[in-house]
Amino acid sequence: MIRSEILKDIAPILNGRLVVCNIGIPSQELHAIHDQASNFYMLGTMGLASSIGLGLALSQPKTVIAIDGDGSVLTNLGTLPTIANNVADNFILLIVDNGSYGSTGDQPTYAGMKTKLEDVARACGCDNVIACQAEETGKTLQAAIDNGKQTVIVCKCDSGNAKMPVITMDPVTIRDRFMAAVRA
Repeated sequence: MIRSEILKDIAPILNGRLVVCNIGIPSQELHAIHDQASNFYMLGTMGLASSIGLGLALSQPKTVIAIDGDGSVLTNLGTLPTIANNVADNFILLIVDNGSYGSTGDQPTYAGMKTKLEDVARACGCDNVIACQAEETGKTLQAAIDNGKQTVIVCKCDSGNAKMPVITMDPVTIRDRFMAAVRA
């Protein structure tokens, strides 16, 4: 199961929720599969979906789901101790761990080798860390939402990208409609 299949699987769970999605192809896939005003697509900031998601969760009461990749989390490892030390029980970080930098050609990441991001998250102090297989993502995500506790989910999946069109929406439009969804 690859990332786009996971996104199709969890789309009903994401419906109407605030979602911050990782840069590049993950955002293109989410846009094509389940575009909604409450999705914030990262267009040029690798490694910051989890940081922006946490900040958003800390500043308002709605549930925020940040969909990040293993390569992006490894790019911004400071995000995990920041999440651990700034608990927002309305925040869920879903790390789609395909062991590769998917947007740049599937070069292997260390998460696909010896590094286990779930162990890194625990070592950084994150209290609720769940590792699951791709097929379990929907059930795991829904349980985390229902639990109402800040949760880091590391979802293991196969490497690969679906062929999806580039997001043609202007970044200002993405920002403005997302901000309206946050205020709604």
